Amino acid sequence: MSTPYNPETVELSAQKFWDEAKCFEVGEDADKEKYYCLTMFPYPSGKLHMGHVRVFTINDVIARYQRLQGKHVLQPMGWDAFGMPAENAAIQRGIPPAKWTYSNIDDMRRQFKRLGYGYDWTRELTTCKPEYYRWEQWLFTRMFKKGLVYRKNSIVNWDPVDQTVLANEQVIDGRGWRSDALVERREIPQWFMKITDYADELLQELDNLPGWPEPVKIMQRNWIGRSEGVELSFDVKGEDEPLTVYTTRPDTLMGVTYMAVAAEHPLASKAAASNPEIAAFVADCKKTDAQEATLETMEKKGMPLGISAIHPLSGEEVPLWVANFVLMSYGTGAIMAVPGHDARDWEFAKKHGLPIQQVIAPVDGSTFDTDEAPYLDHGVLVNSGQYDGLDFESAFNAIADFFESNGRGRRKVNYRLRDWGVSRQRYWGAPIPIIYCDDCDAVAVPEDQLPVVLPEDVEVKGTGSPLKDMPEFVNVPCPECGKAAKRETDTFDTFVESSWYFARYACPDSNDAMLDERAAYWAPVDQYTGGIEHAILHLLYSRFFQRVMRDEGLTDVSEPFTNLLTQGMVLKDGAKMSKAKGNVVDPQALIETYGADTVRLFMMFASPPEQSLEWSDEGVQGSYRFLKRFWTAVRDHAAGGPVGTIDTGAMTDEQKELRRKTHQTIAKISDDIGRRHSFNTAVAAAMELLNAINKLTDQSEAGRAVAREALDAVVIMLSPMVPHICHTLWQTLGHETALVDERWPEVDESALELDQVEVVVQVNGKLRGRVTVPVDVSKDALQAQALADANVQRFIDGKAIRKVIVVPGRLVNIVV
Repeated sequence: MSTPYNPETVELSAQKFWDEAKCFEVGEDADKEKYYCLTMFPYPSGKLHMGHVRVFTINDVIARYQRLQGKHVLQPMGWDAFGMPAENAAIQRGIPPAKWTYSNIDDMRRQFKRLGYGYDWTRELTTCKPEYYRWEQWLFTRMFKKGLVYRKNSIVNWDPVDQTVLANEQVIDGRGWRSDALVERREIPQWFMKITDYADELLQELDNLPGWPEPVKIMQRNWIGRSEGVELSFDVKGEDEPLTVYTTRPDTLMGVTYMAVAAEHPLASKAAASNPEIAAFVADCKKTDAQEATLETMEKKGMPLGISAIHPLSGEEVPLWVANFVLMSYGTGAIMAVPGHDARDWEFAKKHGLPIQQVIAPVDGSTFDTDEAPYLDHGVLVNSGQYDGLDFESAFNAIADFFESNGRGRRKVNYRLRDWGVSRQRYWGAPIPIIYCDDCDAVAVPEDQLPVVLPEDVEVKGTGSPLKDMPEFVNVPCPECGKAAKRETDTFDTFVESSWYFARYACPDSNDAMLDERAAYWAPVDQYTGGIEHAILHLLYSRFFQRVMRDEGLTDVSEPFTNLLTQGMVLKDGAKMSKAKGNVVDPQALIETYGADTVRLFMMFASPPEQSLEWSDEGVQGSYRFLKRFWTAVRDHAAGGPVGTIDTGAMTDEQKELRRKTHQTIAKISDDIGRRHSFNTAVAAAMELLNAINKLTDQSEAGRAVAREALDAVVIMLSPMVPHICHTLWQTLGHETALVDERWPEVDESALELDQVEVVVQVNGKLRGRVTVPVDVSKDALQAQALADANVQRFIDGKAIRKVIVVPGRLVNIVV
């Protein structure tokens, strides 16, 4: 009787071997084909959840498979360690964020190792360590000198609880993504990175990423939002400065019946100074977050300013309003409103009794009543004076030419993408390397004074950054003139750290440069895996940073990630796992009960990786039962002793069938993992092959040799998913080399060839029998055997056969 399967013993033994043999530590080897396999690194919250287990197992399966293909595989791990949760925890527990973070990292590292992931831990990165963030500070100073970063006052989303600025994407339904507090709009000085300088390249190169999911590329295209339009000016009565607007629909210009400005626009501020009602409205607008999605769904409110603009074509007066849906941070802070041909403008005009003028008619000559709804399509101009009858393109060019000829406007390409505001009014982040001098203004910290080290032994109270209250940090001499100056106390948005970490893994110990020659060997990442929620921000910022590093001469690579896999969520009872819902499953408890391999197997078997996975306790137990059967099958076979080689020329039909099944399965699983990333079907195919092995009744020397080949294949092919049990079973089968150093089995095409084939027999198109015949049987012989089948005889007995249709190798259809 074989030794019972003990997951803990098996798994700890395998992990000890991998550690002592340093199996996953890799250097650079120009003679080998590299494969850089990376998962989006985690925030060190202290405890793994099932979402972590799923995404990291997916990536480990790919890495181990590619290693078995003979590739030189790098799979590193690190920690996205800055961020607000550490500050919040520090406030709650009264300990410095650094202490909480480093303790969590130690806990999570142990959990990762217990799951058997094949990481090169010698390359471990922690983004809150000065040796890491020193280099993003250095790159920032280089960008500062090139004019790729700048400081300006900006209307921002202010979280009154967390006391920090939030990116638009961190505002959800008008509330802060972490604090859930209602977000306000404030104007404060901010540092920005000029991602818009790369907008065209970031957009165009999406077409050269065939290994990325199309939905991710669509989201990035929409976020960059390139549009072609006209920037033009309206004079304002009583004002010296004209009002400038941007429109992608200059063909609708004669349909402008009102204009609107943002609450922070100088015209609104001027009117508010003498009108308390406008002042109150403006103050109310500033409590709304500055996110486009919020503006789309909220109630459209406005007030007339009591002043008018002059229409640049008709000369008519156009009333000016202040509206809550216009933002200073988008475009010029002013819009021309065409309610006849814009849904938002139409809704606002209807609410406030403003006129609606139709200036576009359907091309087919049909009528459309813009008083009932806006006409949104391109068409033919009407009620537009000299431009009547023109189509969209002709009108666009004619009106653009008019404004360019008189100096009142110009054609312009605009982007929805805005420059990246990287300032955060928080403590736990990388300090922005800028010093403010009364005489020299903003000065970049010199390279020999980097890194600007964040003090770690601090007390965080939860109201702003403690750095402001640390004179030893703030007060420094100006690097240029030597006079007393003050250090910037804002820290970087944590997306800065995650926008280049993948490159640093190649050379984590480089003290002399951000990247060295080792990065040229490993870049780009061949396979990147992570959640679809990072489709825009993290992936777009990483593409931007890669280009900044390229233009700084640090790399020749423009795109950081060749292939991208976005995994689905882990659900329980139809909902995403969360503490609030009480549906969290602890991976550690499952590992202790069933072992890491069971957890890994269930995660890979339950659902395709890109789809959501519904948690099932029964599914976990089923995976455990399979591993026990797998263990028993291999050990029972091995107990029979060594086997000889397969004599392919002397096999029985049963032996041939199992060998054919083995090599069909090798072909299928190779495609499932290597090309399709369909891990669930790969596991299913391996299970089917194991069932076929168990059904083999032939215990002869030749039969056991065929079974051994099949078992060897199953063990190797399941090893990416369940590496611990396969490591042990490989030894059980008598192999002296470690499984981790083996090669993926190759398909023997000759084993797939059939000696015989089963042919379907139909009578008048209905299935009536099956016959087994030699593959090379003649049509006449096949027809004769089909007609002689006993069951077929029942349906043709006594009837005239009109014709017989024979399709060799597939079917015989007898028409009676």
